[in-house]
Amino acid sequence: MIGSQLSPHGAVRIDLPVPGGPLAALALGPDGASDPVALLLPGYTGSKEDFAPLLDPLAADGLRVLAVDLPGQHESPGPERERAYLPDALGGTVAALVRDLSARHGRVLLLGHSFGGLVARAAVLAGAPVRGLTLLGSGPAALPPGERRAVMELAEPIMRTEGVEAVQLFREARDGLVEPPALAELLRSRFLGSSPAGLLGMATALREEPDRVDGLAAVLRASGTPSLVVCGADDDAWPVIAQREMADRLGAQFAPVPGAGHSPNIENPDGLLAALRPVWRRWLAG
Repeated sequence: MIGSQLSPHGAVRIDLPVPGGPLAALALGPDGASDPVALLLPGYTGSKEDFAPLLDPLAADGLRVLAVDLPGQHESPGPERERAYLPDALGGTVAALVRDLSARHGRVLLLGHSFGGLVARAAVLAGAPVRGLTLLGSGPAALPPGERRAVMELAEPIMRTEGVEAVQLFREARDGLVEPPALAELLRSRFLGSSPAGLLGMATALREEPDRVDGLAAVLRASGTPSLVVCGADDDAWPVIAQREMADRLGAQFAPVPGAGHSPNIENPDGLLAALRPVWRRWLAG
């Protein structure tokens, strides 16, 4: 099944209180004290809607599913300082949210997609008490040279001199029209609604983030926290081999999703769910 940010779901739009927040979220599933939580973090230029195809199936598994906009993304407000959007700063915000969710629900599964994976690992390094960590289409360090990084570097001077709308026009000219029109409007509105400082700060992180895998591995071992690395079998951001090697260094299970590139959550949500479900069930049963 191919999904989209417009995939139908039963989630409701809520706000989650965090320092400097709130965070906009899509929420679905049981909300009792013993109900585990799956907290989903999107990537650069992404939003909570990127997880739309996963919401109903994960909630049907008994999870309280929370897909969020990170600070400065789409419907979440954010500060005006670019450095506030580096992984450590955003990770501190996510760690605070995880501590609150853990106090209320006990068990929190944390998943970060792409740039969201860098934030998720920063949250764990900041002490977020997670039952398990999943890195989806994310890498050990900065985004390596390639088309995605090149486009980001071309867009930065346009952003600084002409603003967000000029970058959106550049994106539309480069990528062509998105169908259906409702999806094109969502993608356009969420980009234009994102913080310029956030877009610039996250882009800086994607160019400069150091390799922190060994430090993360040490924290996971010390806390006994399991981890999973998942990516599309045809990921064109961080090479698949780099993500497999990262899994080895973390002592994590590695799961490539067939028929998917950088966003299995949209490109093959059924395949992604097949990778997540047995692992997450084992973590929650442990």
